[in-house]
Amino acid sequence: MNNKKIRDYGIDIGSFSTGKNNSITDVKGVKVGHKTIDNGSIKTGVTAILPHEGNIFKDKLVAACHVINGFGKSTGLIQIEELGTLETPIILTNTLSVGTAHEALVRYMLKFNDDIGDTTGTVNPVICECNDGEINDIRGLHIKQEDIYEAIENCGVEFQEGNVGAGTGMICYGLKGGIGSSSRVIELDNNEYTIGILVLSNFGSLEDFILNGDHIGPKLKEKIGQLEEREEKGSIIIILATDIPLSSRQLKRIIKRVYPGISRTGSYTGNGSGEIVVGFSTANIIRHYEVNDIINIRVINENKIDKIFKATVEATEEAILNSMICSNSTINRKGKMVYSLKDLI
Repeated sequence: MNNKKIRDYGIDIGSFSTGKNNSITDVKGVKVGHKTIDNGSIKTGVTAILPHEGNIFKDKLVAACHVINGFGKSTGLIQIEELGTLETPIILTNTLSVGTAHEALVRYMLKFNDDIGDTTGTVNPVICECNDGEINDIRGLHIKQEDIYEAIENCGVEFQEGNVGAGTGMICYGLKGGIGSSSRVIELDNNEYTIGILVLSNFGSLEDFILNGDHIGPKLKEKIGQLEEREEKGSIIIILATDIPLSSRQLKRIIKRVYPGISRTGSYTGNGSGEIVVGFSTANIIRHYEVNDIINIRVINENKIDKIFKATVEATEEAILNSMICSNSTINRKGKMVYSLKDLI
C-alpha cells in the first residue's frame, strides 16, 4: 500500500502547520481502523473511527452534522442534529451494507453497556456510506458483521490511506479514491489545538479536477485517453475531529466550511451526489448519567473562529488529495483500469 501523501510529492496545501501524522488521529484519543476486502470483483470494506478511548455511550462528545447534498443513506444524523452529541464509534462502508453495519454496531455497543435498552434508553449508531458499485460487486452484499468488529479492533493512531477499508472500491475524479486524512494545528490562548479531517472520497469528474490551484484534470483525461464525460454523481463523507472546546452550534458552523475545501479540488456537487459531514469535539464530555442540573461547558470565543474555518478548508482539500495519491491503480468489476493519481503525476 502506498503511504506517500501529497506533501511527499512537494505539494503543500495552505499555510497552517499540520499535526505530527497529518491525520485525524493527531486529535488525542481518536483512532481509525480498517477491514479491507479485495478479491477479484469484490473490492469493498469498512472503516471505523473511535472518537475517544473511553466508553463513548457513557461519556458522549459534543457533535454536529451537516448535509451538503442529501443523496445518501446514513444513519444517526437525526439524533445528532437534535441533541448535539455522539455516543458511538462512526462506521463507514458501502451503500448496501449500512444495515449490516448498523446491527453490528448495535451489538458492539450492547456488549459493553448492559444498561442500553434495559435500565436506560437505546443507542444511536452512526453509519455513513458511499456507493462503490462501479468497482465492487456491491449487489453481492459481501460485508458481514465480523468485518465491522474487525475494523474497530484494528483501530489505532497510525492507519493506511487510499484504497483500504471503506475506500477500497471508491472513485474520485475518475481516478482511484478512498480514505484520506489531514490535520491542522491552531494556537488559541497560547495553547495548541488540532483539527483533523478524514474523508471517504467517491465523487467528481476528471475534467473538473484541480490540484492545488492547477486545473490539471483535462491533461490527465487526455493522458489516460478518457473520451466520455462522467456524470457528477458520486459522494463524499467527511469526518471532522477536534480538541477545541466548542458548542454543537459552533461545531456546525465549522463543518459547513468543508465545502470550500471540496470545491478547491474541482467539485460542484451534482444532483446524485451525497456529501455528508459529521464533526465532534473531544474537549467537553457529556455524561449519560450526569447528576447535576446545570453543567459547565467550555466554548471558543466566536470572534476567534475564523482561523478554524480556514484550517478546516485546508485540511479538507488536502485529505481529498491524500485519498487519491495514497491509492493504487485497480481493476473494476468489468475489467477496466481505474488509475491512481500517483501513476499519472
